[in-house]
Amino acid sequence: MEKKKTNMGKVCSRLLSYIILKHKLIFSIVVVCILVSSCTVVASSLFLEVLIDNYITPFLLEETPVFTGLLHTIIFMGCIYIVGVLSTFAYNRLMVKISQGTLKEIRDDMFACMQKLPIGYFDTHTHGDIMSHYTNDTDTLRQFISQALPQFISAVVTIIAILVSMIASNVPLTVVVIIFTLLMALTTKKIGGASAKYFIKQQETLGAVTGYIEEMINGQKVIKVFCHEEKAKQGFDVNNSKLCEASTLANKYGNILMPSIMQLGNLQYVLIALIGGYMAIKGFGAVTVGMIIAFLNLSKTFCMPVSQIAQQISLMAMALAGAERIFELIDEEPEEDKGYVTLVRVKYENNIAVETKEKTGVWAWKHPHGDGTLTYTPLKGEIEFCDVDFGYTKEKLVLHHIVLNATSGQKIAFVGATGAGKTTITNLINRFYDLADGKIRYDGININKIKKPDLRHSLGIVLQDVNLFTGTIMENIRYGNLEATDEECIAAAKLSNADQFIRYLPEGYNTMLTQNGASLSQGQRQLISIARAAVADPPVMILDEATSSIDTRTEGLVQQGMDNLMKGRTTFVIAHRLSTVRNSDAIMVLDSGNIIEKGTHDQLIKKQGVYYSLYTGAFELE
Repeated sequence: MEKKKTNMGKVCSRLLSYIILKHKLIFSIVVVCILVSSCTVVASSLFLEVLIDNYITPFLLEETPVFTGLLHTIIFMGCIYIVGVLSTFAYNRLMVKISQGTLKEIRDDMFACMQKLPIGYFDTHTHGDIMSHYTNDTDTLRQFISQALPQFISAVVTIIAILVSMIASNVPLTVVVIIFTLLMALTTKKIGGASAKYFIKQQETLGAVTGYIEEMINGQKVIKVFCHEEKAKQGFDVNNSKLCEASTLANKYGNILMPSIMQLGNLQYVLIALIGGYMAIKGFGAVTVGMIIAFLNLSKTFCMPVSQIAQQISLMAMALAGAERIFELIDEEPEEDKGYVTLVRVKYENNIAVETKEKTGVWAWKHPHGDGTLTYTPLKGEIEFCDVDFGYTKEKLVLHHIVLNATSGQKIAFVGATGAGKTTITNLINRFYDLADGKIRYDGININKIKKPDLRHSLGIVLQDVNLFTGTIMENIRYGNLEATDEECIAAAKLSNADQFIRYLPEGYNTMLTQNGASLSQGQRQLISIARAAVADPPVMILDEATSSIDTRTEGLVQQGMDNLMKGRTTFVIAHRLSTVRNSDAIMVLDSGNIIEKGTHDQLIKKQGVYYSLYTGAFELE
C-alpha cells in the first residue's frame, strides 16, 4: 500500500500546538527573554560605533582626555550584557521545562491512543517499530524543542533587529548583505531540502532496525537452536545498510550546509570591508571608521543567526519526521465500538430488576430500547454462532458458515490442525475482529450491540503464551479484577492450584516478578494466569492451548486448576491433546475454517470420521 504524502506544514502546526498552546504562559516568557537577548546582541554592535566615533577617535586628538563619559558608557553596556546573559539563561531553562512537558503529553497521548487500537494493528506492525515511536522519534522532538526551536526564534528576531539597524546605518552596504542573504537562503533551500528528505528516510529505517532487533532478541533461543546466527546477521546487515545509506546522505548534506553558509558570510565580510573603506576614503555618505567597524560587526552578527537556522535544518527535519510518525500512530483509527448494551449488577425486588453497586448483586445485560424502555437480561453465558463468516482481509475468508450453540455451563472443545480456525473463533467472541457475515449472540443479544469493555469483562481467557507484568504475584492475579481484595486473589490462587507453590516462595504473594516472570517455570506462570482468570469470575471461559507447553506432571496440576475454573461456566477449550477434551459436552472438529464434525467424544468415535482418526493417532502416540 502506497504511503500518503504528508503535509509537513500541518505536522509542524500540530507540533507547535503542543508546544505553544499547552504552555502559553511559559512560552510567552521565553519569547520575551529571546527578544531581550536579541536586542542586546544588536546593541553591542551599535555600541562599537559610539565607542570609536565619540570617544576613541576624539581621544587621539586630545592631549589630556577625560574618560568619565567613556566609563559611564562602558558600565551602561555592561549592564545591558548582564541583562542579555540572564535572559539567555532564563529562556534556555524554561525551554527544558517546555520540552519535557511536551514530550510527556505526547507520550501520554500516544499510549492512550495505542490502548484504543484494534488487535489488527499489532498484527501488522512490529513491536520494535512501535517502541521506536516512544524512544527515537520522541528524542528527535526533545532536541528540536529544547535546542532548535529557541535558536530558530532567536535567529529570526536577531535578523530582523540587525536588518533594521543596518538600513538605518547605511543602505548601500545593507543591499550587499541582503544579496548575500538571498544566496544563503537559496543554498539552504537546495542543500537543506535534500538533507530533510533523507532525514525522514533515516527515521523510517531506524524504526525498521529497532523492530528487527526486538524480534531477534525475542527469538534468540530459536536462533541458537537452529544455528540461524549467520542468517540473522545477514538480515540485520540489510536493514542496517539501509539505515547507514539514509543516514550518510542525510548527514552529508547536513554537514556541508553549515560550512557553505559560513564561507558566504566570510566573503560578505570582506566585500563590506572593501566597499565601506572605499566609501570612507572618498567621503561617500558620511561613512566613518566607527560606522564601518559597527557595520562589519552587524554583518558578521547577521550571518550567525542565518548560519544557526541552516544548522538547525537537520534537527528540524528529523523532528518533523519523528512527529509525522508519532501523529500517524495517534491518528490511527481506534477500535470501533457502536455497542450500547452494558453489564451491570442488579438485585431483584418484587421480581423487578434494580441496579446496585453491591457485590451481592447478580450480573445482567442492561439493554436500552428505541422507545426509551430498559430491559435487564440475566448474564448466563450462552453463546450462539449463526452462520458466521470471517476473514482477516476482505479478499480471503478463513471461517465459513460457522454454526454452534453453547448453553450455560457447557464445555465446547475445538480440535483440528494448526490454522484450522480454532483460535480465530474465540477471538470473534471477544470481538477482537468484526465478522464478514452472520451473527454471534450472547444471551440472545447480538454482540455487536454490547459495548466491548462490558463484553470482555464477562469473558475470561487463559492463553498458551502467558504474559506476566512487572509487579508482585498478588498484583498480577489482581490484573483480572482490579477491585478484588487480597482474600479474593488468594482464593482464586487456591482454586487454580497456584497457592501451593506461591507460599513456598521467599516473599509469597509479595514476590516481585520481572521479565514476564522469568524466575518461574512455565507451569507456575500458567497457574498464575489461571488464577488471574479465576479472580475475574466470568460466566464464560476461553482456554486456548493452556497446557500444550507444560510437562505431564505439571499438566495434572494445571488441568485440575482449569477443571475447578470451568465448573458452572460456559467454556471453550482449544487443545491439541485430545485427552483433555474427552469430557466436553460438544467437540467441534475444524478443517480449513469449516466445522466438519460435531458431537460428543463417544458420538464422534462411533462415527469413525476425522476425529476418530485424530484420536486413535494421538492414542498410539501416547
